[in-house]
Amino acid sequence: MSTDALRLRPPHHRVDRRAILWWATRALAVTVVLTAAPAVPAVIFEPARPWLVPATAAIGGVGLLVTVAMPVWRYRVHRWEVTDTAVYTASGWLWQEWRVAPMSRIQTVDTARGPLQRVFGLSSVTVTTASAAGPIAISGLDHALATRVADQLTETTQATEGDAT
Repeated sequence: MSTDALRLRPPHHRVDRRAILWWATRALAVTVVLTAAPAVPAVIFEPARPWLVPATAAIGGVGLLVTVAMPVWRYRVHRWEVTDTAVYTASGWLWQEWRVAPMSRIQTVDTARGPLQRVFGLSSVTVTTASAAGPIAISGLDHALATRVADQLTETTQATEGDAT
């Protein structure tokens, strides 16, 4: 941990590489559902095929492009770091965001694992502050690392003076 001056800067650590597969799997699932929406009626209702088949192809094509490009791009952008003084994150895909949360402003620290995250051995850490911008989320961490980060943040915030508001 470092004791750098508190300032907005790029964090040092990448999320786990398995996050690429997690994001790709989520995107593929959405693509399948969205592509099936016009595909099923196209099979059933022959008069609608002239416009449903191109719609199916367009949705499927865009979905596959997103499934391939988005996870790699997010992996390049998503970063996190915890120091003695703050939590730093960089996240996003099309809209990117850098955030810094001073330890004295942290109110709660939570971890979460959805079913798909469990398949890939990943977790998310959410740091809630008094900020109007909402909580800071670090998604795509190895489960054991996420647990250690949550424990570290809990211990550090308990030892940090401040009113967390």
